[in-house]
Amino acid sequence: MVQLDILIIGGGIGGLTSAIALRQRGFGVTVIEKDPQWSVYGVGIIQQGNVLRAVDQLGILQDYVDAGVGFDAVEVYAPDGIRIARVPSPRLLEGYPANLGISRPALHKVLGEAALAAGAEIRLGVTATEIEDRGDAVQVRFSDGSEGAYDIVIGADGVYSQTRATILPEAEMPQFTGQAVWRYNLPRPASLDALHAYNGRTGVGLVPISDTLMYIYATTPEPGNPRHPRAGLAAAMRDRLADCAPAISELAQQITDDKGVVYRPLEGMLVEGPWHMGRVVLLGDAVHATTPHLGQGAGMAIEDSLVLAEELARHGTVASAFAAYRARRFERCASIVRASLAICMGQLGKGPPVDNAKATAEMFQLTAKPI
Repeated sequence: MVQLDILIIGGGIGGLTSAIALRQRGFGVTVIEKDPQWSVYGVGIIQQGNVLRAVDQLGILQDYVDAGVGFDAVEVYAPDGIRIARVPSPRLLEGYPANLGISRPALHKVLGEAALAAGAEIRLGVTATEIEDRGDAVQVRFSDGSEGAYDIVIGADGVYSQTRATILPEAEMPQFTGQAVWRYNLPRPASLDALHAYNGRTGVGLVPISDTLMYIYATTPEPGNPRHPRAGLAAAMRDRLADCAPAISELAQQITDDKGVVYRPLEGMLVEGPWHMGRVVLLGDAVHATTPHLGQGAGMAIEDSLVLAEELARHGTVASAFAAYRARRFERCASIVRASLAICMGQLGKGPPVDNAKATAEMFQLTAKPI
């Protein structure tokens, strides 16, 4: 395909990895991000072997690994704290860990610096107020009063994607699952050499993110989708962990800073139909927002970015590139969304209980396959 001028809406993980992958292939890239501070919340994220393989293709693997801490297994525990299984994670790259725990600010720094170094233009505090696909180009008007014409627009603007609402107004919408996730950073014990996942109505995980830090996450039933005030969040999180395994309830006593608690209702969605309209295409949470039970939300967005860039470089038309991109991505992403939601529903008693060790092993088998 001839060289294209591409606008990416959203400066998060999917948007930035798209920028890097597209610049590798010589495309012109502008990224707009609505947050003028370009900030992310300060807890951690799990990046599994398929993500490390993908960022290796982006040329930033060593920076990625240096910014976090690697581990090669997931340990699954019963609600009473008895270890059920230690599930080895496949190493997909020789000499590198199977998984990486990393703080979101550290990850954001690596991706942002790489996108800028690749030559992407990044404009902060800007949104797209009007997107008009004219057939041969997309005319975009911006919130700062400027406008521009682009060959392609990519909506990487998350689960509440305004781009999706604009081009696919009849598409599926995010649905609250009945659960929320709580996250908090804690000191990491030297013995934590894997992700520890505790089963139960309240699902809990411990994830190393540096030599000295880990984060704890808890998925809890939240009937009615309440909005908790900032004041009292630490006490609310402690309360929800009080009846968990003794090791978890003991750790919970260290959750004392309201500002350190990150609370998010869990909403999922999967666009079953097309992922594009004309010259505007979607990726990541904008088309397949998954709950975090299998830790693959960011991974699927990063893989989307690579595949979309590959198909745009391979095909002679935008339409054929977009069709090939969705064909390669749909079943893989749908499997993650559906399996994660099944775990969520099992924890809530709205579906059959899911064997987390089995589900985790199946996820590793799936994601080890080429994208």
